[in-house]
Amino acid sequence: MRKRDFEHSQLGTKTVWAGEEAFLSHGSTQVPVVLSVAYGYDDVDVWYDVATGQKPGYMYNRMSNPTVQAFEQKVCTLEGAEAAIAFSSGMAAISSALYTFLRPGNRVVSVKDTYGGTNKIFTEFLPNINVDVVLCNTGSHEEIEAEIAKGCNLLYLESPTNPTLKILDIARLVKAAKAVGALVFIDNTIATPINQNPLRLGVDLVIHSATKFLSGHADVLGGVVCGSGALMEKVYHYREINGATMDPWSAYLMIRGMKTLKLRVEQQAKSAMALAGYLEKQELVEAVYYPGLPTHPHHEVVKAQMRGFGGIVSFVLKGEMDAVKILLPRLQYANRAGNLGAVETIYGPARTTSHVECTLEERQALGISEGLVRISCGIEDTEDLIADLDQAFRALAAHLQTN
Repeated sequence: MRKRDFEHSQLGTKTVWAGEEAFLSHGSTQVPVVLSVAYGYDDVDVWYDVATGQKPGYMYNRMSNPTVQAFEQKVCTLEGAEAAIAFSSGMAAISSALYTFLRPGNRVVSVKDTYGGTNKIFTEFLPNINVDVVLCNTGSHEEIEAEIAKGCNLLYLESPTNPTLKILDIARLVKAAKAVGALVFIDNTIATPINQNPLRLGVDLVIHSATKFLSGHADVLGGVVCGSGALMEKVYHYREINGATMDPWSAYLMIRGMKTLKLRVEQQAKSAMALAGYLEKQELVEAVYYPGLPTHPHHEVVKAQMRGFGGIVSFVLKGEMDAVKILLPRLQYANRAGNLGAVETIYGPARTTSHVECTLEERQALGISEGLVRISCGIEDTEDLIADLDQAFRALAAHLQTN
């Protein structure tokens, strides 16, 4: 079989074919699930060379597995990375990337609007090992740059943020970080590699909760980190010893899900844009957050660094949680759950989804209203999602008029 060259291929083609060819066997057209925990060698010298990394091969599944490597290679191709390392969950990927490179006395600069679990690492766990963490106002690039200039070992970004969908000028902040010799990590989960490739903007490591858009079917946990070969060797060693490895069956489900990634993301973005436009017109809505809206404060930055606006839209209901409790149960085409990026549309307030780990006071300090609802658009017909939301709003309005 002729080896495929993806250098000039489009993203949709890469999602279907990339990363798989080297791992097919027996004429199969799909990557097999290799479940063996260990791999045997008759030649002890070859076994030793594989075990010590002097020769390619497999020894034990905590270290490497063919199915997992196929998934990693697909992510590499889509993100334009030299190497990728898969993990058992998105938080395993985030925490492992941070703990691989941070040491006592280091200083991290990030923003207040990171995912709730990430925020907990910054506010609870890293201070326990004497890592100084400064969380800046996400909308102020000047504040972030000023903190970087004071000294920074690692700049951690998330753009768009979850769930307020704020945008950071990645290239601008990378320039500031590189001026002081800092590494730059970014959580690219919401954007997906279909809409944004941060490595091209100078970022060192890109992280995904693969559970979300990459998988796309809400049936498997996983995370992945990608970047240069030299940096990923260190991440690999941390995972090898600490053990948060992705299992082969999860990797297979990731590969299968990613084949439709581009198609899913395009439909989800179409619906998100339509829902955002609808929500802007509702009297019971206090605010709408979506990067595709011209009213978004960083809309021009979005257009410069992203190819699409994504499938997540958030809004704030007047009446806060009382209104949320009335609106959400009336939706037909919606799962009310703590997930995003699936083929089904998902609704959820921040207090039970992205920032469930935070207290009310912590959410308020982050500017997250109790009335904030995140919509992760699925692949349903856009018209049906609009009609569904409309009937729920009419029911909410009727309830408020009679009470």
